[in-house]
Amino acid sequence: MEPFNNLNNSQINKLFDLLDVHIYKYNKNEEILPTIKKGNIICIVIEGYAQIIYIEYNGNEIIVENLFKNSVFGTNMSGTNNDNCQIIAKENTQVLVIDYNKLINPKNLSHNYFNIFFRNLFDITNTKFRDTIERVKILEKKQIRDKLLDYFEVQYKKTHSKFIYLPFSLKDFADYIAVNRSAMFRELRHLKDDKLIEIKDRRITLLYKQI
Repeated sequence: MEPFNNLNNSQINKLFDLLDVHIYKYNKNEEILPTIKKGNIICIVIEGYAQIIYIEYNGNEIIVENLFKNSVFGTNMSGTNNDNCQIIAKENTQVLVIDYNKLINPKNLSHNYFNIFFRNLFDITNTKFRDTIERVKILEKKQIRDKLLDYFEVQYKKTHSKFIYLPFSLKDFADYIAVNRSAMFRELRHLKDDKLIEIKDRRITLLYKQI
């Protein structure tokens, strides 16, 4: 699901005017949050890739969310108002920003293109909620092997393919499942030695799946 599904360019332009959107551009490794950390806002990544990162008291980083093109996040939706939270552009990135108060203006409902957009946002929010529940279940596992196998199982159920393509580097993968990087690499080697998986770059093959 994408925010502007079923909308043509003319409708999108009208939507932008209606909501008085602003578009910000960021260079790779630039912090996004200071620019938009005010008020109650909804953001859409329209180009590039960014990460929401939580910095623990000891300096460890946990990837809260990966933000690819068409990803939706916001002050309350993603917890970005936390002082230990950062949003970092991992490549040149453009973010569209909408004031929440303008989004929920009842007058917007008289425009069909807005209703389509709002339904898209609702569907995306539901998907984010489901993904959050899935990730919490993974993070609850105490053993790194269990976290890895749970993550692989979640991805397998989504695609029904034994080939899993990580959307980020293995280094970021360790941060995403909140484990020590060296320990995760060791466990991946153990899974390879046990002939459960194969790894090539970001592609992981589940040898224990028949499909």
